[in-house]
Amino acid sequence: MSFNFIQKLPVPAEIKEQFPMPEELKRVKADRDEEIRRIFTGEDRRFLVIIGPCSADREDAVCDYIGRLAKLQEKVKDKLVLVPRIYTNKPRTTGEGYKGILHQPDPEKKPDLLAGVLAIRKLHMRAIRESGLPSADEMLYPENFWYLADVLSYVAVGARSVENQQHRLTASGIDVPVGMKNPTSGDLSVMMNSVTAGQHGHSFIFRGWEVHTGGNELVHTILRGATNKHGQNIPNYHYEDLIRLVEMYQKKAYRNPACIVDANHSNSGKQYKEQIRIVKEVLHSCRHSQDVDQLIKGVMIESYIEEGCQKIGDHIYGKSITDPCLGWEDSERLLFDMAELL
Repeated sequence: MSFNFIQKLPVPAEIKEQFPMPEELKRVKADRDEEIRRIFTGEDRRFLVIIGPCSADREDAVCDYIGRLAKLQEKVKDKLVLVPRIYTNKPRTTGEGYKGILHQPDPEKKPDLLAGVLAIRKLHMRAIRESGLPSADEMLYPENFWYLADVLSYVAVGARSVENQQHRLTASGIDVPVGMKNPTSGDLSVMMNSVTAGQHGHSFIFRGWEVHTGGNELVHTILRGATNKHGQNIPNYHYEDLIRLVEMYQKKAYRNPACIVDANHSNSGKQYKEQIRIVKEVLHSCRHSQDVDQLIKGVMIESYIEEGCQKIGDHIYGKSITDPCLGWEDSERLLFDMAELL
């Protein structure tokens, strides 16, 4: 066989028992979850900003960044709700490269999945404890989601996972908002089908159990741009794209129609500074159309302490080792500008 079974990992219940979520953190998360839920249902008109590093590569720098974000949240709380982006699973198109803290708690050492499971749970809980801001993560592996199910306030399903049946069905049983990105091809019908699946209940096999879910009314779309057959980026954040999405939502009785615009990835062509312009254009589109304004609930921004990116081993504190990010000064200025524009 080509499979080498290294070690049997503890099931999520065992990890949660070993590292339980303290009651005071549960209350913080429950309060924040309600705020975020009300944004997606339209009861709260504030704008959601899911912001943070492309990948969470080291605990100290990530928590430093989130501490800064928490101070900024107090200054913009009337207009913006900030959700730290702590992505501990990093998808790789070819399977090569750094796959996140889950795989490699130390990016310069060999993979250690058990240490990784413990590291990501500790990181998410530390972030809540120190900042009061529960975080977002990407559901790259549906079976692993349960290790973090009680600590996350937002979940994203990536462009390469959105067509996967297990991701869609798992999203239907999650009790916080789940964003479905458009696939890399740009076909919005794939994304909409994923939303339909996630909003309805299902019976399926999950971690060796027969389970039934009741559907997640907070499953929604994320526009992240696309790539054509020539490898060229095709943005989908422009006004015409947002109107098209409004019309697609109107054709079917979706619960809580909602969209988040990802300002990086194929929308920016990974030109990280373009995120500033893209976010402001999205806000302008919201002011131009009431339908767009009601649909767009927020944006995603890739941001870290230092701008750009570095190679693994360069050891520049607070600088991305995957995709390039906005630096802190630009990020802070952008968030203040957003608050003024809203």
